[in-house]
Amino acid sequence: MKKMPLTLYLASPRGFCAGVDRAISIVEMAIEKWGAPVYVRHEIVHNKHVVNTLRDKGAVFVEELDECPDDRPVIFSAHGVPKSVPAAAKQRQMLYVDATCPLVSKVHIETQRYYEQGLQMILIGHEGHPETVGTMGQLPSGEVLLVETVEDVATVEVRDSNKLAYVTQTTLSVDDSADVIEALKKRFPNITGPHKEDICYATTNRQEAVKAIASKVDALIVVGAPNSSNSLRLVEVGSRAGCVYAQLVQSADDISWADLDGISTVGLTAGASAPDILVEEVINAFRSRYELQIETVETSREDVEFKVPRILREEHAPVT
Repeated sequence: MKKMPLTLYLASPRGFCAGVDRAISIVEMAIEKWGAPVYVRHEIVHNKHVVNTLRDKGAVFVEELDECPDDRPVIFSAHGVPKSVPAAAKQRQMLYVDATCPLVSKVHIETQRYYEQGLQMILIGHEGHPETVGTMGQLPSGEVLLVETVEDVATVEVRDSNKLAYVTQTTLSVDDSADVIEALKKRFPNITGPHKEDICYATTNRQEAVKAIASKVDALIVVGAPNSSNSLRLVEVGSRAGCVYAQLVQSADDISWADLDGISTVGLTAGASAPDILVEEVINAFRSRYELQIETVETSREDVEFKVPRILREEHAPVT
């Protein structure tokens, strides 16, 4: 059967960001340094392929610290953790490595600084997401109020409307968060915000790349996990930017080919925690079904790199 022609617009940048690269390297270097098993509290990043690959190398993934033995290293995920977690690890004299993305750590530092200025915090984020839980856990209960939508802003109850600051989860929709920030400033004119926005460069860049291809394509495929905030936002951004059909897939096996019947153009991107091997699998799946032409649409270039913690760069750091 003759293959129908299809143009695939490949978004750039896409896939792994510097924070994810660093977090994965931390787990790999910890296993190399101290041997298996190395425990990881929560998924190091939200991607099943990454987690399974690291598990095969000797990582053991747990949800809580009390699932870890005292005598093995434990790593905290890239999403960040409440202050109570490293405090508990110290109390148990555990060897731990914090893989929190430096851009998430920036939000934690901002939160602490505002608190020390006597300000109550409003966090723009998704309830239950590990990053949100970690940021709220930087301060005592009640000091961080969570809002997700413009509607939430209208009902949030604050202690003093003149002593407020806001921060945001790093993986939000740029457009959505702008609307929420505008609503906060309208209701609380004296609210303080970060000098530089908290949404990370990688989230912003991937959303801009999707916007650049959305109007060109009949369908958009986003490679990412269903619990990955930044991947879910890419689907939303694509839909709002004019793409009629946008689908999140964990791998090529998840593509709904029946839904793509009759298309001649498709966009492809990947969330910041999705490895390029999964993108290649999707491209190959399209190549097996279509006469494929690939066009890369590049909206920015990334050269950010984050160092791993010093304990992993030191030659001798025995497990104690």
